[in-house]
Formats: sequence, structure tokens, C-alpha cells
Amino acid sequence: MEYRRLGNGILKVSELSFGAWETIGRVDFETSRELMLTAYEAGVNHFDNADEYSGKGNAEQAMGKIIKEMKRSDIILSSKVFWDVGPGPNDRGLSRKHIVETVNTSLKNMDVEYIDFYYCHRYEAAVIGQTDPNLEEVVRAMDDMIHQGKILYWGTSCWNAFQLMQGYATAERFNAYKPSMEQPQYNMFVREAVEKDLVYAARKLGFGIITWSPLYNGILTGKYNNGIPGDSRLADPAFAWLQFDREITPERIEKVKKLTTLAQDLGGSMPQLAIAWLLRLPEVSSVILGANKVAQLQENLKAVELRKKLTPDVLARIEEILDNNPCPPLFAPDKPSFD
Repeated sequence: MEYRRLGNGILKVSELSFGAWETIGRVDFETSRELMLTAYEAGVNHFDNADEYSGKGNAEQAMGKIIKEMKRSDIILSSKVFWDVGPGPNDRGLSRKHIVETVNTSLKNMDVEYIDFYYCHRYEAAVIGQTDPNLEEVVRAMDDMIHQGKILYWGTSCWNAFQLMQGYATAERFNAYKPSMEQPQYNMFVREAVEKDLVYAARKLGFGIITWSPLYNGILTGKYNNGIPGDSRLADPAFAWLQFDREITPERIEKVKKLTTLAQDLGGSMPQLAIAWLLRLPEVSSVILGANKVAQLQENLKAVELRKKLTPDVLARIEEILDNNPCPPLFAPDKPSFD
């Protein structure tokens, strides 16, 4: 395992992280424990969570028990605030009241004195009645939480570059702590937000990018190449709201098959290739893995070994197969320029 700086900061984050979404608190406790300890023993130091994962605090509570077997100073814990955690009108969003109360609840759930990374889990969402948030209120609340020692760094999840620029400008105006990390979805089939937008903002503003969904709900593992298995996430009625089966297209399946052959030629697996490929960008501080089986996690952690085999020629071959580069070169190598 290698460790990367969080943007232009000093903190070092393991290039692979472990996430609690639909894992910790949802699978049985012993499996959750084995998953986290497997990641920890492999060198993972960042464990990602959120207030509403696995049923309003269940994931945090389970993780809090498991980290008692780890050295607290060795690990980086995260949580998030935004989505509903109760029926009241202030049990959601980014008001000062909700931020402060959620921080305190997360600290209690995980039984820790501080949270390393604390995210605004979205910028806005009409479904919870929050649009165009008051960024002064958000920034000042996060700054206060840092000054009180309850969180060490604050960041964002699924904010675009313009929203981040607004957040930075607001923080600078009030001499407050600025966002240190953004957590976007990023994988071989979801590229545009990161590659056309966030990497440039990260270079300019200095935040680190910590990505989620590296395997695109399993499409990039190859498990759906011959249909939807009965024991897969997409076959579970609990995930019907995602409507993710629409993303499984014949074109994507054909690309996965070709990428799988390439991965095997490199001595790896399709999941390992998909994860390793994300680490080619220096702006990516860490890639969050999610797994509910130990064997699956052990395989995915080996992506750090495959990463070293991604030569320029291999990366070019991947781009040729994907054929979805949101930032293609102005002139193709085999075509003359206008000079």
C-alpha cells in the first residue's frame, strides 16, 4: 500500500480506502469486523462512513466498535451530513443546527473524540427542500467544528467545481478553514465530472479527490456479463430505487469483456484493473472500496500491484476500448495538425 497526500496538504491517505455504504452495519457484525481488519492489515488507513448509512447511525455504531481493535492515531475516520436522519424539518440539509447535532451524534455513535474527515454529503437537493444553501452558514459551522476539535478536516461530496469555488471564496472571505477533499463518483464509465471539472479545480484549490463507486455497482467486475445473478445487488428489491439495471447496456458489457481479457493478460482481474486505472491520476488521493465478502476485498486490494503495470501503452489500449474519454487530445496521433 502506498500513501498519497490529501491534495496539497500534509496528511497522507492510503491509496485505497474502505467504505461502509451497504456493508458495515448491514452485513453481520463478524463479517463487518473481518472486512475492516482485512483492510487495516493491508495498510488501509481511511475508513469512510456517513450518518445515514445502514439505517441512521447503524454503520457508525458498528464501525466504532471495530476500530477499538485498531490504533486510533493510525486511522482516518470520516462521516457525512445532509440526508434525512429523522422526521423533523431540520433533520436534514446543511443548516448550522443540523451540522452541529449530526457531528455530536456521529461522535457518540463511533465513540470517538474527533472525526478526521467530515463531508457535506451534497450541495443541494430539492427532495429534502434544500436548494442554494447559505454557504456562509455552512462554512462557519464547519470552521467552528474544527476549532472545537470535533473534526479535523471538512470536505464535500458530489459538489461541482463551481460550487467548490464558491465554498473556497466564502471561506477565504471569513478567514475560515477551506474544504480539504471532494468525494465524487468516478469509474471507467462515469468520467466527465472528475476529468473535465474536478481535476482542474483540485490543482487550483489544492483539495484531494477521494472517489467512490470504482466498480460501478458491479458492472466493472464482469458479474453482469451474462445477465443479473440472483444473489447480486441489482437483484435485491432493496436496491430497485437505484434503477441501475438501465446502466447495463450491450455496449458496456462488450467493453467489460475486452477489458477483462486485457486484465488477464496483465496477470490481474477485471476489478483490479478498474480500480488501478483510477489511481493513474495524481489528483486522486484515494479510491474507496466497498465489499461484503472478505475474498472479494482481498482480491480488490491487490489492485495496488496491478497499478504498476499500467504503462502508457496499456493506458492507451484501455482508452481505445472505453472510447469515452471526456477530454480527448485535440489532435489524434495518427492525424496531422493544422500547422
